[in-house]
Amino acid sequence: MAFERSIVARIANRVCEPRRFIQIVVGPRQTGKTTAVRQALEKLSIPHLFTEATKNESDADWLRANWYRARQLADGDDPALLVIDEIQYVRNWSAIVKTLWDEDSAQGLPLKVLLTGSSSTLIQEGLRESLMGRFELIESTHWTLDECREAFGYTLDDFLLYGGYPGAAPLIHEPRRWLNYMRNSVIEPSIANDALMLADVRKPELMRRLFALGAPYSAQEISYRKILGQLDDRGNTETIARYLSILGNAGIMSGIHKYDPKLLRERSSSPRLLVHDTGLMSAAFGRRRSTLLMDPELRGHLVESAVGAYLLNRSYTGELEVFWWREMVHGKAKEVDFVVESDGEVTAIEVKSGRVKGTDGLTAFLLRYPQARTLVVGSSQCPLEAFLSGDVEL
Repeated sequence: MAFERSIVARIANRVCEPRRFIQIVVGPRQTGKTTAVRQALEKLSIPHLFTEATKNESDADWLRANWYRARQLADGDDPALLVIDEIQYVRNWSAIVKTLWDEDSAQGLPLKVLLTGSSSTLIQEGLRESLMGRFELIESTHWTLDECREAFGYTLDDFLLYGGYPGAAPLIHEPRRWLNYMRNSVIEPSIANDALMLADVRKPELMRRLFALGAPYSAQEISYRKILGQLDDRGNTETIARYLSILGNAGIMSGIHKYDPKLLRERSSSPRLLVHDTGLMSAAFGRRRSTLLMDPELRGHLVESAVGAYLLNRSYTGELEVFWWREMVHGKAKEVDFVVESDGEVTAIEVKSGRVKGTDGLTAFLLRYPQARTLVVGSSQCPLEAFLSGDVEL
């Protein structure tokens, strides 16, 4: 039997509820959104129309025509379901959906609607513009270690090196095919379709170079000045910060900021770059990616990236926010790998990855923020595998 993520049951349950909200499945490319929707549909007896928007062929008339077709499936009080995959390709989609949804609501037509989208940037813009109060989000995040182990038989090292992209899993024993898949089916479409085409990016080559530079530095701080120097560009830090935000919304790389309750300092700090899946970091290393497991320093960054990516995935559901922390204490830099904040609770997280590394940063953080909790991932109390599998409460 095909592996089913927990999101499948969530989609099926939402569709079975009385017509109340438009359901929108959103998440990075190649995380299995379409597969999850199709698996959910197999569990349902409700009549449905499934159609996929395309970049060059789907427009407002296409959307209205499919909506009208789905209306024909609703018979009296019996509901029907319209599913549109990759809705972001329809220009001005949110305004059209709002009009059609409100028409159905006014007429009491029991047509339910399920949409999917790969571009968080465009989806969020559309929701803010037109659909406020009419939708619920269902987040499709990158796969966890536990999911990859159950579905593909991954070991911990497999997951660290190849990440959680299900489409790439059958290719991990064919290095060139795996690398080509990651570059051509994940990275380039995420940048070209979700970042460049769906956001105002005036320097597209700069964004591509920013990702190519940043992915190998995942889990490390890099100053805006150094980024600009490496990119050999006359841009400014605001441009780089904005491009990092767009790459983050595309689900491939973010710049997380230093934790400080003073928001101005937090946002003006140099970022710690972080890929959203370690497969992206490995792909950036190309044929040298095997060194990520063999070199202690690089393995340390890989492990920290895996922990950080897991936290970023949790942040998408609104559970928490992710930061890092460093301050000078008596002339020495004290650092904490990650700081997560949720409902006013603060937890400082240190990652033990095999490198010689103390925990004096946690001590300094507690002196500065005595109400905080601490967690050492990779310790006997919190093994790395348990954390990446989702077995550790935050």
